[in-house]
Amino acid sequence: MPLMPLFRRLKRLPSQLLRRNPFQGDILPRRIPLLAPFSGRPTLPFPHPWNYREPLRILETFYWNADADPIPQRHNRYLDVPGFPPVLVTRDPLVIRAIATDTGDKPGQFDRDTMPTQGIARATGTDTLLYANGSEWKKQKKLSTPPFARTTLFQPEYFHDFEATFRHTVSQRLETMDRNHPAGSPPLRIRLEDEIKAVMLEMLVNNFFGADIPYERIRNHYVPALERVIGHIVSDTVINKVGIPLHCMPGLTRGIAQTKAAQAAFEDLTNIALAQRPHARGLWKQFESEAPDVALRSNIRVFLAGALEATTSYASWALAHLARHPEAQERLFAEIKDINDYSPQTLDQAKYLGHVLNETLRLSPSLYFFPRRATADTWIETTAKQRMLIPDGTHILLDVWNANHHEDHWGVGVTGYPARDFAPERWEKIASGDRASQDRLLHFGFGHGPRFCPGKHLGQLEVALVVGAVVKLFRLTAINPDNQPRAGVSTKPRDAVEVELHRRTPLPIAP
Repeated sequence: MPLMPLFRRLKRLPSQLLRRNPFQGDILPRRIPLLAPFSGRPTLPFPHPWNYREPLRILETFYWNADADPIPQRHNRYLDVPGFPPVLVTRDPLVIRAIATDTGDKPGQFDRDTMPTQGIARATGTDTLLYANGSEWKKQKKLSTPPFARTTLFQPEYFHDFEATFRHTVSQRLETMDRNHPAGSPPLRIRLEDEIKAVMLEMLVNNFFGADIPYERIRNHYVPALERVIGHIVSDTVINKVGIPLHCMPGLTRGIAQTKAAQAAFEDLTNIALAQRPHARGLWKQFESEAPDVALRSNIRVFLAGALEATTSYASWALAHLARHPEAQERLFAEIKDINDYSPQTLDQAKYLGHVLNETLRLSPSLYFFPRRATADTWIETTAKQRMLIPDGTHILLDVWNANHHEDHWGVGVTGYPARDFAPERWEKIASGDRASQDRLLHFGFGHGPRFCPGKHLGQLEVALVVGAVVKLFRLTAINPDNQPRAGVSTKPRDAVEVELHRRTPLPIAP
């Protein structure tokens, strides 16, 4: 945690030493201690070199024994260490929504907190949608997001050809697997996450950006390189407090040398994506900006890394859940077995597929928290008309993971199903309720407010295609009954979706 500016630090120090609550209003978060020996809580409430690879445990620490407290205090916690700005962690959907909605580039609005994303910035650039704030963020949003908008992706006159190339890519990969596993042979045991990473990167680079890289090159060269860069991002954020860029680090160790080689491959892939722009290949034909390539470079890196993180996470979790819920899997198969055209209209009509994807995003969101920072003493007001004053400089973690797992918000009393269960049917119950209850139940799977994920519509299309194609061709059975998470930049199933694939009756994946 960075130190506060000297004047503010000295001004707040007496209150911090007296352990006074710096927050005001109807919603008063409860303070947690920095150190709590013999308390039994999972870990210390901040990342350090011995716990940073288990961020979900760090978030869990903030709510240790919290359910004994009254609502809303049980869902809002803070850490206040003398000399440092306070840290607010909330799993209250109403507070998450209020802060996310009031995030932007206007004076007094919340910024994205750059402290948890410093490693990402050093690997991809500071001028990205993930890192920039204020006017720079607004500039990057205008510059980089139009190709990902629904109005661009789903233009009727060109969507069919674009979707067909995606479908062809997925079909080729699954047909290769199918040839290696003919009907009647023993079940094929495989880790699907490895296949999904390659397919997602191939779809983005070749279909979206219009390149033509052989699949084996993507799978065996670029995927491992991006995985290594992403792993470095996680450790670099926690350990590299001095902020030394990778290219300035001496390659004295094998690990640093390998990471530098991976970063070079990452740059090569970025160059390939940008090289298609002058030829208007892929979605570049829809990109009308006069901005030079150098202005797009950082966000291209973010999009490429996102294919291996957020989009892969989304598809992996969906298939991992279905592999453990055969009834849901068979109901989905019955709905999609005759679908060969994943147009927007078809996807809208595939209601159960939509429920499966919504439930996946709720129960296992790719991005498990959203960082924010108060740029001034700011009052928020929830839709329940409760208010909280958040002091200037406060670091905020909008804890989506724990919000979506709590019975108060998504449990039997609210949706008819336990919050920690995978139950696509809960979305049927939600849809049958009144509009007010529907508006209240947000899973925040793509964020919320002005800084929602710009890749939302592309991600929905890609994941629907991959999940639909896999379920049409194979029946999935999980090897491990438990579906535990692992978390880094994003969350993924701990077992990398290790399943047995049982060939279904031969069916065409695509016409």
